[in-house]
Formats: sequence, structure tokens, C-alpha cells
Amino acid sequence: MSNASYVKTNSERVWQRHMDLSEIGKTAAGGVHRPALTDEDIAAHVKIAEWATARSFAVELDAMGNMFVCRAGSNPSATPVASGSHTDSQPYAGRFDGPLGVLTAFEALEALEDAGVPTKRPIEVPIWNNEEGARFMPGLSGSGAFTGVMDLDQMLDCVDDNGITMRSCVEKLHAALPDAKHRPLGQPYASFVEAHIEQSTILEDAGEVIGVVTDIQGNRRFEVKVTGENAHSGTTPRSRRKDAFVAATDIAVALREVFWDEDDIARFTIGKFEVLPGAKSIVPGEVNFFIDFRHPSKQVLKELGDQVEVVANQHAGPCTVSVSQVSRADPLKFSDTVTDLIAASANRHGFASRRMISCAGHDARHFVSICPTAMVFIPCWKGISHNEQESAEPEHVAAAAQVIADVLVDMADWD
Repeated sequence: MSNASYVKTNSERVWQRHMDLSEIGKTAAGGVHRPALTDEDIAAHVKIAEWATARSFAVELDAMGNMFVCRAGSNPSATPVASGSHTDSQPYAGRFDGPLGVLTAFEALEALEDAGVPTKRPIEVPIWNNEEGARFMPGLSGSGAFTGVMDLDQMLDCVDDNGITMRSCVEKLHAALPDAKHRPLGQPYASFVEAHIEQSTILEDAGEVIGVVTDIQGNRRFEVKVTGENAHSGTTPRSRRKDAFVAATDIAVALREVFWDEDDIARFTIGKFEVLPGAKSIVPGEVNFFIDFRHPSKQVLKELGDQVEVVANQHAGPCTVSVSQVSRADPLKFSDTVTDLIAASANRHGFASRRMISCAGHDARHFVSICPTAMVFIPCWKGISHNEQESAEPEHVAAAAQVIADVLVDMADWD
């Protein structure tokens, strides 16, 4: 256990930071629209950099567009510990997904500074670029490039729907922060912890405040292309049709049955469905749809995921079908050392807590093979996220800030 001094975080300040940041990209419905590296997302980075500079924290940028707020340690050569998340959002989404992890960690730095408490190791608050993947695919690419999981140049060459490259947007971010120090990509961390809203209802339903995240479930994503034949909708009899829409819906229904489980553990989603040519009087000749499948068991992830192509071919009818796996991420386990620190902090402050898995992907997953890593969850209203109604209670945000501060103090005192 660390001998370092714990500090009291400022609940009003961390909440106000959230409210101030949510003004950038604010929507009429009270959410935020701040996709990665838009003017709004860059403005959010600039605002946080201003707060950091006012507290004499260093601000740094790397080639991937990741930004770092840094508080020095008493041993400047020691490997830093870190806690952070992202500021980019899904389109017309919520105020807490991402900023919670950034601003609770920033509050920890401010509380340490207020108390004049030194730490042996430097502490950094990274703001990972393009976590959501809403504008540039794939998501998690800022932390992915930082950890070497993804290739820097490939990520920078990604284009959005308007043909704009991430590279040009990262250059724009650097131009907006001319005083930020440029740093090499991928400097090591001694440990990493990330706070996040749960994005589900387990904590809320149980009346608990802190989720001690022990694992992240795995996921497999597939693109399915069903090819039929365009035909006249009025003159083509059923026996002569190769209706890609009918085949695609048959496949989708059959897959839903395969992935159904009584325990409600598997997560199977068809979130994008494209019918071509999309004309009112043409039998569709092509359908493309995308499958997102998640499960905490690596074995089940493989066994059920491998059924996608089998089932698709069985229900294609007169059409042909091709299935390609777009991405795969195996389930992973977080560090017992860090989760124990989180649980100890929650217990010390009387925050009701539980150990749980994360059903969504987060930047923290990329650090598991790099350093001791874990996550902290707090409830969000009705589990709603990626939605303008996304909300969290001020006292829960304050609890997350306090736990993150405690854990950072512990980790920053490691030998």
C-alpha cells in the first residue's frame, strides 16, 4: 500500500468543468455533437489546454493528435502513471461519455496541486484522439496508435465521409495549440486507469455508485453482402425474383435465433442496413448490413461468430452472400492490482461498489498488454448513452473523481 497522502477532490469544480465543456458542441436537446477533430472537438482540446496552463500543467501533443496534460513528479525520470479518456462524441450524443474520464483525472491533478502534495512519478491526463470512430474508422485509434496496436500512417490516412483525411485534421489541431510541446508517439506508462459512465443499468438498478471493472468483453464485427438481381417490381413474378432484401431479412431473423441466449449475455446487433438501389419500383438487387457481436467468453465469441457465414449461406435463397469479418477483439482481463486499489478507495469513502465487466470497448483495453490497467464505472441515467439524454448525477461524478485521485496517488508512489 502507498504511503502517499490522499487528497480531497472538489465536487463542485469537477461538475462545473463538465458543464463548461458541454457548452462546446452543445445541441438544442442538451447533448453534444462533437465528432473527432471537428471544430468543436478541437475547441474542447483548446479549452482543456487553457485550464491546464492556468494551473501550470504542461500540455503536449503527439503525431496522432493525442493531447496530454502533465503534472511533474519528484522523480522526473520515473515512468508516468496516467488516467484519461476522450472528448470526441458520437453524432448528437451525451455530455459524459469520454469527458468523465478526462475531467475526473484533471480534477485529481488540481486537487493534488491545491494540497501541494508531490508524487514520486509524473501523472498524465491523456485525451485520446478518435475514440468513438464516428467520423474516422476505426475507433480507439488514438490510443491504438499510441500503444502500437494500430499503424500511425494508416490511421492518419483515414478519410471521413467528405473525403477529409485525419492527417489534415490533426495538423489543424496542432495549429490550434501552438504552445503545446510535441512529443514522440508511444512513451511508456507505469499504469493506466480510466473512468467512464457504465452505459448500462446494473449500477443504477442496484443503487451502487462505483463499478470496479475487472474485464472487457470481446467483440467481432462482420459485413454481410447479399447479391440478388434488380428487377421490375410490377412485372417480375415471385418465382423469378432474386430479392436481396428478402434474403437479407431471412438471414437476419435466422441469426437472431442463433445468437439468442436465455441468460442474456450475448450481444447481437445489426446496426446498419443498406438496400440498393433503393428505388420504390425496383426489386432490390443488393443489400449490405453490418453485425456487431459481443461476448465475455472467448470460446463463445469464436463458436457463435463462426456461425455467421454458415447461417447466411443457409438462408440466402436464390441470392449469393459474402461475409467478411471487419474486426475482432478478444475478451481481456484488467490488473488485479489496480482493481484492488479502486475497490479499496470505494470502501474507504463508503461508496457502494461491485466488481463487473465492461460490455463496451474503451481506450483502456489497449493498455492491458502495456501496463497494469483497469477502469472505474459510475451509473448513468437509465443506462442511456450515445444519446442526447445521457446523464449522470453530480455526486456520482464526484465519487469517480475521488476514486481516480486516490488510485493515481497510489500508483504514482509505486517504486
